[in-house]
Amino acid sequence: MSHHDTRSAKRPDPDSTMVDIANYVVDYKIDTAEAFTTARYMLLDSLGCAMLAMKHPECVKHLGPLVPGATLAGGARVPGTSFELDPVQAAYNIGVQVRWLDFNDTWLAAEWGHPSDNLGAILAVADYLSRKAEREGGKPVLVRDVLSAAIKAHEIQGGYALKNSFNRVGLDHVILVRLASTAVTTHMLGGGKEEIINAVSHSWIDGGALRTYRHAPNAGPRKSWAAGDACRRAVTHALNAVKGCVGYPSAVTAKTWGFSDVLFKGKAFEFERPFGSYVMENVLFKISYPAEFHAQTAVECAMALHSKVAGKLDQVDKILIETQEAGVRIIDKTGPLANYADRDHCLQYMIAVPLIFGRLTADDYTDAVAADPRIDALRAKMEVKENPQFTQDYFDPDKRYIGNSIEVFFKDGTSTGKVSIDFPIGHRNRRGEGIPVLLKKFEDALGGHLPAHRVKQILALTQDTSRFESTPIHRFMDLLTA
Repeated sequence: MSHHDTRSAKRPDPDSTMVDIANYVVDYKIDTAEAFTTARYMLLDSLGCAMLAMKHPECVKHLGPLVPGATLAGGARVPGTSFELDPVQAAYNIGVQVRWLDFNDTWLAAEWGHPSDNLGAILAVADYLSRKAEREGGKPVLVRDVLSAAIKAHEIQGGYALKNSFNRVGLDHVILVRLASTAVTTHMLGGGKEEIINAVSHSWIDGGALRTYRHAPNAGPRKSWAAGDACRRAVTHALNAVKGCVGYPSAVTAKTWGFSDVLFKGKAFEFERPFGSYVMENVLFKISYPAEFHAQTAVECAMALHSKVAGKLDQVDKILIETQEAGVRIIDKTGPLANYADRDHCLQYMIAVPLIFGRLTADDYTDAVAADPRIDALRAKMEVKENPQFTQDYFDPDKRYIGNSIEVFFKDGTSTGKVSIDFPIGHRNRRGEGIPVLLKKFEDALGGHLPAHRVKQILALTQDTSRFESTPIHRFMDLLTA
């Protein structure tokens, strides 16, 4: 990688990777119907996740102004609440809601993450700008505009994740949420290429959150608000950039002091493909189970085995689980599990619950369910190992599989036989099967939090694609307030 002479005060040209992001955000025209269709489903799914999260007090306590009373009349709304906030704090709120239950979309590659996390920043800025435009007689932000911004945020986050592993150097994947949200919201706020480059440079200079809170023995609920925090920081950078705050052209490549040397072992970023709409079109939806995505097919396998195992729990001798290398590294976890966040990132726990109960819901990670001694008894009998074919298919750009298999052996020498699933219901290859389930998830989530007449209005609007996409985003957000 090229480094700059730290003795010279001459400013270099901006790092090419930052220029590429700015060019993509400003110039690229999204022209595929599949990208917009998938983005529309992604928006509904994410808002459904936000509504489901409102049932959890630990999530709700994060919502609202940072300081009591610091609301903003005419500001951005927070779905499912009556809050009106400045766009920075609204971005945090919405990001927390979407991510809280680990139930929104997913992207898996060298890095992993949840591209719809960017909606925290995008929706907050869009609602703020659209309401402001209405007051001032300007042009509102349409739902179609939000979808376009989301497609580009997905592409930036996912494009970096394809070949750049931040987790390998101990950094959390929300670094890419901050990067993508910074770029697209700067443009939404009126920034051009120069402002986007400046804002993105600040995003890199922020460094990155450590993954400490995602792994034993420190797993905890910060993983549910970390993306919201990244969204909040992104909008701050965007607002500063459009005010004219200067950027730092070699934020990534500067010798000694740049991101690459300080935090990425001196490596240059690598890319599998140019930015387009690939990520949105291939994104993975968590439709049936609120579980870390590397375990989604494992949960499906366990559900398939429930009827063969539930009545014979005392006869189980061993449970053999095969997964991808990433699954072994992230969610293969033994010993006591301290909290909700520990459990929804434990492969063995996410298998034990459906084997016993024939279900896996958000409530199954609570202390009350975890107290059932049968769960840890089954966990103690599980052996997890990598299946190299699952790993190979996981990285194959034409597959992007997330395979798992389970076989339960009994004390009498018999077994259930191996159940193996390559890709879950949320995979692109199962869109036809998955979308009706996604829409039912959305409808049920709305019905659990909003009055019936409002749910009816929302469903009527979202089912009319043309009318929905041409709706000002603040009018749609009106329907989501409580």
